[in-house]
Amino acid sequence: MSERSERSDGMIEARDVRLTFGSTPALRGANLSVARGEIVAVMGPSGSGKSTLLHCLAGILVPDEGEVWFDGQRVDTMNEERRSMLRRDRFGFVFQFGQLVPELTAVENVALPLLLAGARRPKAVAEAGAWFERLGLGGLEGRRSGELSGGQAQRVALARALVAKPEVIYADEPTGALDTLTGEQVMDLLVTAARAQGTTVVLVTHEARVAAYADRQVIVTDGRVDALVEVLS
Repeated sequence: MSERSERSDGMIEARDVRLTFGSTPALRGANLSVARGEIVAVMGPSGSGKSTLLHCLAGILVPDEGEVWFDGQRVDTMNEERRSMLRRDRFGFVFQFGQLVPELTAVENVALPLLLAGARRPKAVAEAGAWFERLGLGGLEGRRSGELSGGQAQRVALARALVAKPEVIYADEPTGALDTLTGEQVMDLLVTAARAQGTTVVLVTHEARVAAYADRQVIVTDGRVDALVEVLS
């Protein structure tokens, strides 16, 4: 039986994933399947392993044991070059503090994934610029990260994640550094854009109000996914 025929129907899958940092277990047999186009919130207390699980799914970390699948491919057995290409070409990322490149303007930050994929600069900047009005950032294209508010910077990071039309967005506490109103605005924009593009979203959060935007919630406790919660629309 081939590896492809052994996987489930999930676009993204973790199978009995285990990872230890030094003598500290972070994941203790985590299992998760995410369907194409689904928005899943991964919840749990601090130190539960939820961010580690996201990083394994995204190919940032390689588990000690278990399997990670994406669209029929074993991610955990890829070398670093192949995993880097996967992250560049098919994934988008939003982190808690945006992680914009401070030397670049806002529009250059958004254009960065397109430039790394080989797009010519005028085309990349034009495509990036189209996101600014869409996300309520019109007129801020030339500002650098230090000249943006927290909410503005996070919307720029969101545009950067979406501009190349990734198949998956991995969002790790995307509202964690924002006030409640700004966080809700960012989540509205993320969910609306993801659904419009058919993008799958794996969202790590400890906030119930943020998780409520998802189609489904999973709870990580002590390195295991031990509960599934359907979100009622």
